[in-house]
Amino acid sequence: MIQRIQTLLLLIIGIAMAMMPFTNIWGELDRTNDQLRLLSGFKLELIDTAGTLNDKSDDTVVKTEAKWFIGGLAFVASIVAFISIFSFKNRLTQMKLGALNALIMAATLGISFYTIYRNEPLIEGQGSITTGFYLPAAAMILNILANRFIRKDEKLVKSVDRIR
Repeated sequence: MIQRIQTLLLLIIGIAMAMMPFTNIWGELDRTNDQLRLLSGFKLELIDTAGTLNDKSDDTVVKTEAKWFIGGLAFVASIVAFISIFSFKNRLTQMKLGALNALIMAATLGISFYTIYRNEPLIEGQGSITTGFYLPAAAMILNILANRFIRKDEKLVKSVDRIR
């Protein structure tokens, strides 16, 4: 049924994965050159801050690389979660969609990590992982819980069918 706990978990997964491309995944500041490198779900930007981090009016984008595949995978994971919500009448399909979604979210995390690892040595300094990196990780944990509740419902239905 649509009012079950797994529906709420899948809704949170869908929202988290839809938000992920619009938040920063990683950022690194090079104070010697006054440059900031930001990775989001759609692009990797090298920004010249002109010495002021708080005043964004004097910032200029030096270089932009498209990273649309990270955002694309996040949107696909969000769509799969919403499809899984509305396939509540077929729990086996829901479990398969949950497994597929786990693979998509793992790929999103893996590609994000690879992109961070590949670009971190370009600027001397210490980068930091931000909210956008943790959203798919939290969504994966919620996906595991949702699949557990779906499996529990399937076992309950099978046990009731045996009694009849």
